[in-house]
Amino acid sequence: MASRTPGDGGRPRLRADAARNRAQILAAARTAFRELGTAAPLDEIARRAGVNIATLYRRFPDREALVQQVVLDGFATVVEAARHALDSAPPDPPAAIEEFLLNLVDARDTLVLPLIGGPLATSPEALELQDRIPPLLDDLLARARSRGSIRPEATHMDLIATAAMVCRPMPYLPADQARALATRHVRIFVDGLRTDGPRPLPPSPTHRDITAHLRTGTEGG
Repeated sequence: MASRTPGDGGRPRLRADAARNRAQILAAARTAFRELGTAAPLDEIARRAGVNIATLYRRFPDREALVQQVVLDGFATVVEAARHALDSAPPDPPAAIEEFLLNLVDARDTLVLPLIGGPLATSPEALELQDRIPPLLDDLLARARSRGSIRPEATHMDLIATAAMVCRPMPYLPADQARALATRHVRIFVDGLRTDGPRPLPPSPTHRDITAHLRTGTEGG
């Protein structure tokens, strides 16, 4: 029997080689869309995926189908992260909020979404997933409020907007520094929500650390 999952648009499960090709096409499309926009040539996406253009069209009949699957997968990632945060919330809801944000930072290569510069959601499946996110985050915030552990005026849009910002790393920054900086900013945000005061912050990259990667022909200075 075919299976249906939130991130695959309800399509039947593919055999291993077809599923691998599809995953490679989607990974290549995410990278190409971030670099070149959604007008990126489909033959360039096929080349990056290591498949021929006919294989791409077998999996996705046109550009819009490919774009919407990338968007759908992004929303599915956010929904999964929100559900995971809810499952881990009871002992420490603010920590679960922090985990939600950092899980998205770790998954940001899969997030090609409207709020971080990606295309708009137009497919019914993507729109339905998008609409699932606010109620999940409202439940997470409600659990935190019930324990008196966050400021009562915090809303799901605070979490969504913060996630959108921390999931856009500075250009040219190495992955480890980008993650460290995002972790620091997430903690500053979450401590702003807490009612029990701030915690020590992880170290910040220096200005020299950052600008070393924005220059060419120097020794990091």
